[in-house]
Amino acid sequence: MISVLQDNRQKFYWILQLAGWGGYGFLNFLILFSVRSESPKPERLDTLMLIVVPSLIVTGIGVTHLFRFVIKRYEWLDLELKAIAPRLLLGAITSAALIFTIISIPLLITGMPKDRLLSAPNIMINLINLSIIVLLWTIIYFAVHYFENYQKVEIERFIWEAAVKDFELKTLKSQLNPHFMFNAMNGIRALIEEDPAKAKRSITQLSNIFRYSLNVERSETVPLEDEIRTVNDYLSLEHVRYEERLSYKVDIEPSVNFVPIPPMMVQTLVENGIKHGVSKLPKGGEVTVTARRERDDLILIITNSGTLDDQLMADSKGFGLANTRHRLSLLYGEKASFSIKNSDGMVKAEIIIPTGGIENESYYS
Repeated sequence: MISVLQDNRQKFYWILQLAGWGGYGFLNFLILFSVRSESPKPERLDTLMLIVVPSLIVTGIGVTHLFRFVIKRYEWLDLELKAIAPRLLLGAITSAALIFTIISIPLLITGMPKDRLLSAPNIMINLINLSIIVLLWTIIYFAVHYFENYQKVEIERFIWEAAVKDFELKTLKSQLNPHFMFNAMNGIRALIEEDPAKAKRSITQLSNIFRYSLNVERSETVPLEDEIRTVNDYLSLEHVRYEERLSYKVDIEPSVNFVPIPPMMVQTLVENGIKHGVSKLPKGGEVTVTARRERDDLILIITNSGTLDDQLMADSKGFGLANTRHRLSLLYGEKASFSIKNSDGMVKAEIIIPTGGIENESYYS
């Protein structure tokens, strides 16, 4: 049913209209026909069957189609239940009154007694009956739209999830690049003879980075503590390469250790800071990573020595920063933000991530 609706909504709508009101009219016809033989005035029932039933079908379709126009024109489908309920009730009563008025006209013309047709009990019974039918019509109409929108949301969710996974895989490829691996292995080789203990520790750190990168593709987020552990390993390996030219500091509030964040995001910014900042300075520089909680937000700040060339950033086609913005947008929408700028002689990157309502799913699961 949903697929037909999506392919040809108008056709599906008119099929439901004809089937619904046609079925209701036919039911009334059967009721009148069943009591005709016992009626003292069967000719009056003949008039009802020949005039009222066709009029009811045509008028019902026309009035509810007008009601549909009102619903779409004033965007009732987007309203909350508490706002839409009184509107639908009033609309159903108004539609019922309009249907009753229209089908009463041919009856009066054909000689139906006015005092009987327009008596208070008869009007009340018909209004209640028709109001219930129109309310049932609106429930079906809104239900169809609800299921249609539900299908659209599900499809969009699958698209977003696929996009997130795609960005994560691209991130892994961009981070564990051959240059880093080559430099790390060269640094470890130089340490084997002069400092075997440090060489062993560096191999363990490199192994940890490999393990982390292979496991993070299983989930969209990881605890900040796991990400920072990998960042520390990465900085330690880079310190082997740059020695005194690189200093670093990582300061994380314990309260944010288990806040979930997109994997490899902090590491991406740290790598960019070293590659585009520290490595280009003759005397080297420093990298700092801080994380704290402010109300319901996680504030991540990564700074590095160097200067951000705004024009170069605007023209850059590098994947790292664009990836950061895309992933935050996909996972958190407008609740998260990312900015990078020059600040007090340093390049400062700031990420704000909401901490509420995000599940803490580890990549080890």
